[in-house]
Amino acid sequence: MVRSPEESLKATLARVAPGTPLRDGLERILRGRTGALIVLGSDRTIDQICSGGFEIGIDFSPTRLRELAKMDGAIICDKDANKILRAGVQLVPDPTIETQESGTRHRTAERVAIQTGVSVVSVSQSMQIIALYVDGLRHVLEGSEKVLARANQALATLERYRSRLDQVTSSLSALEIEAMVTVRDVAVTLQRQEMVRRISVEIAQYVLELGVDGRLLSLQLDELTVGRGADSRMVIRDYLDESATPASIAAAVEALTEIDSTDLIDLNRIANLVGLTSGQDSLEAVVQPRGYRLVSGLKAVPRAVADRLVEHFGGLQNLMAATIDELMAVDGIGEQRARTVREGLSRIAEASLLDRFM
Repeated sequence: MVRSPEESLKATLARVAPGTPLRDGLERILRGRTGALIVLGSDRTIDQICSGGFEIGIDFSPTRLRELAKMDGAIICDKDANKILRAGVQLVPDPTIETQESGTRHRTAERVAIQTGVSVVSVSQSMQIIALYVDGLRHVLEGSEKVLARANQALATLERYRSRLDQVTSSLSALEIEAMVTVRDVAVTLQRQEMVRRISVEIAQYVLELGVDGRLLSLQLDELTVGRGADSRMVIRDYLDESATPASIAAAVEALTEIDSTDLIDLNRIANLVGLTSGQDSLEAVVQPRGYRLVSGLKAVPRAVADRLVEHFGGLQNLMAATIDELMAVDGIGEQRARTVREGLSRIAEASLLDRFM
């Protein structure tokens, strides 16, 4: 399976996170004020650009990496940094590969990463930094204190975003029950869901980069994201017409995730992007939910049965008004499950209206 550059970078960050033997070795090199060029992987392509050096084939350890870094030349490890395969190697990548770096070591690292697709770590002797080169991406490792400071700021932001998301989601539920939803209400909910998703992804990156130092941060992130409710896919599915296909819904979700941060504050832009409107002044138009989002909140009802319920009644208002006998007409709904659905929807309606008017 082919990984995207971002996924490859995340995998490499996990290998060099604090608490790992590789990170320990890199920090020893920094403290010793020597540079290093470390290739994390070995295949035929790597062999073709290697010149000189000597075979080692020993188990990896931080102290061995530190000692070998005292010599000129690159160090070749296996992908997971469990073995040190070669040392004192001269790397000769394609010189025509464009690079933005100026130093010899960093230029070589970037070219090797681009040419081979293998992750390369460069430790700068003069600048005292550790840089990762992965599939054309460059990432500078920072100390845990700096990363934690940014992560704590992001957590505070996530807490505010999550609180606002809970408010607009509760309001949307109440408006759906009263059949008073406008395009604006849906767009605001999608906007807040996407904002929470983006800040959560950013914090997850910090957790990955912090390694063992990010355990508490990981627990805080889990607490703020657990039980977030229906995602953007469910909301979009609720308001697109019946002709919408899984592919078109997926395309709308992808368009929302790729929207520029500047455009994310434009509700008209969001509504147009996901197919809720076609004009510029349609935010106040009233729309009717099909009911997927609220029915998905009924934990005792399997997803397939919930979908059949929505498709059978054709809209949330019809579903809310359905009797026990009418619910039992749906395939997979017996008397007990029909009562569960009826009571569950009533509880959701009551809770949503109470939240709105309290």
